[in-house]
Amino acid sequence: MNKYLFTILILLAAAPAQAAQPLHLDPAKTAEPISKYIYGQFIEHLGNSIYNGLWAEMIQDRKFYFAITDDYAPFATATDPNWSAGPYPYLKASPWKVIGPPGAVTMRKEKPFTGQQSPAIALRSEEDRGLSQPGLALVAGKHYTGRVILAAEGEAGPVEIRLVAADNKPLTQPIAHVTRDFHAYPIDFTAPSASDDARFEIIARGNGTLLVGAASLMPDDNIRGWRRDVVARLKELDSPVYRWPGGNFVSGYDWKDGIGDRDKRPPRKNPAWKSIEANDVGIHEFMDLMQEIHSEPYVALNTGLGSVDQAQQEVEYCNGSPQTPMGKLRAQNGHPEPYNVKFFAVGNEMYGRWQLGHIPLSEYVKKHNQIADALRQVDPHAQLVAVGRLGDWDDAMLRQCADHMSFLSEHVYTKERTDVLGHTALLPDGIRKIADAHRKYRTSIDTLKGKDIRIAMDEWNYWYGDYLYGELGCRYHFKDALGVARGLHEFFRNSDLFFMANYAQTVNVLGCIKTNRTAACLDATGVALALYRNHFGTIPIDCPRAVGNLDVSAAWTEDRSALTIAVVNPTELPEELAPDTAAIKLTGKATRWSITAADPQDYNEPGREPRVRITEQATGASPLEIPAYSIVIYRIDK
Repeated sequence: MNKYLFTILILLAAAPAQAAQPLHLDPAKTAEPISKYIYGQFIEHLGNSIYNGLWAEMIQDRKFYFAITDDYAPFATATDPNWSAGPYPYLKASPWKVIGPPGAVTMRKEKPFTGQQSPAIALRSEEDRGLSQPGLALVAGKHYTGRVILAAEGEAGPVEIRLVAADNKPLTQPIAHVTRDFHAYPIDFTAPSASDDARFEIIARGNGTLLVGAASLMPDDNIRGWRRDVVARLKELDSPVYRWPGGNFVSGYDWKDGIGDRDKRPPRKNPAWKSIEANDVGIHEFMDLMQEIHSEPYVALNTGLGSVDQAQQEVEYCNGSPQTPMGKLRAQNGHPEPYNVKFFAVGNEMYGRWQLGHIPLSEYVKKHNQIADALRQVDPHAQLVAVGRLGDWDDAMLRQCADHMSFLSEHVYTKERTDVLGHTALLPDGIRKIADAHRKYRTSIDTLKGKDIRIAMDEWNYWYGDYLYGELGCRYHFKDALGVARGLHEFFRNSDLFFMANYAQTVNVLGCIKTNRTAACLDATGVALALYRNHFGTIPIDCPRAVGNLDVSAAWTEDRSALTIAVVNPTELPEELAPDTAAIKLTGKATRWSITAADPQDYNEPGREPRVRITEQATGASPLEIPAYSIVIYRIDK
């Protein structure tokens, strides 16, 4: 070791510990309570967010959007140059292989079971013919259930459904007789061993034709179609509201594609993204999920390619009585009682030329007002979130549409900076810029006098790095969690302006939850969101924005029985704070929840022990120990 470096280390070790920095608090000076909706989430029909993420279905293209051909080449790679993302795979052709000679499988477009086509398998008595889908992941001992929808012409049989795992005898379920009309045949298997590349097969012999309408296979422990492990992570987040189904997706989405018999819903090309939309998840499935996790729905409406009537009918379908036309249809689809959706987004990012149905601002303000009037005819209590964007767009919307909205949406995404301190400042700086602009709107726009139109920041996050979890599937590191925590602090400081914020997005796609095919985990940012949702107070008190490089926020609990102090340390040096609590009678004891990492690049992966996690301990109320690279919340009882 260099002798000079050795000397410096000895001197540092012998130096007295740095005194705790004072933290001045004014507990009597409080701000508006923090809205619980600040902890909202957003899920979009995009990439591996719903399908291959939240939804438990294992079969891809199960209703045959793609034509099955003899040339099996289902995947292609793409890049996202706008966000410097490396190549990622996506499904560009049928994931089904033909079992049998070339030409054994054709696509029948006349009277398909659903969509535009159904595969027809020309059978022979002397050889197996059918369909195979490889690449399924199985867990040893797990039970899987599903169905195949088949019809037969001529002598079609016997038929076998097989689940084939490597180095194992195929699991086989025979179907003795297939009817001429499409009929659903239930299937169930128990995996004898784990596999990363199992095959699902539909095989038959005979002298006729076997038609396949759809196929489905799910783990039997799914919760109304949702993956049990992902639902458990959602419950850890405890988000009070979820925005759905988009995002750019919604501007080309027909919500009626997502209701009725799930197997009969037509598969479509995703209108905005590279994936295929199976329409297995629609209004009813989304509402089932909200009920399961005790959260509220926030439904985005199509104001792009969609019409005024389409939006009005969707709101009536959600909230109308069974005596209304759409309420009656909802009842026929299995839910007589209204869903009582409170929040509706009137469009998404309609200012952008990338948005389907984009029109000039001068025309869009008229369309917004027409839609808002139509929605309030069917639900006068609907809370409407208008499309916003800083600058001319916000100005026009607030001047011409203020009477036709409850909230104004804003979005903020940031990329990456190499230094941790600068990186963690990106989100709070972006949030503060929006807050400052809205404060100016309130003094400069006459139509806002007497109104309190608050902000719904219904998309906010970091967006950078390679897409390791499919389209837009960024990995998040602990440095991103530090920035998300600082972003939350900025929402708290502006609690009079921000009514809602929806972290974008929940699963895989820019997600705070990451999945593989058999496991799920909270990503680093998800750990931070869960920490604040579960442990930070609700009534902000006056405190400095920063003490040195430490980002600080403080709040009473709702019943004012305890004081919570949150500190983000985005540096490599530990610190101590000495809170000035002379004005309040506090116990000398505290509970501390902390998230730390040895390296700000640390991250969590599904199926592995998490490196970013919350630890809890009983401690003293002063000084507050703030480790290097940490997020810490102290709760001190009165």
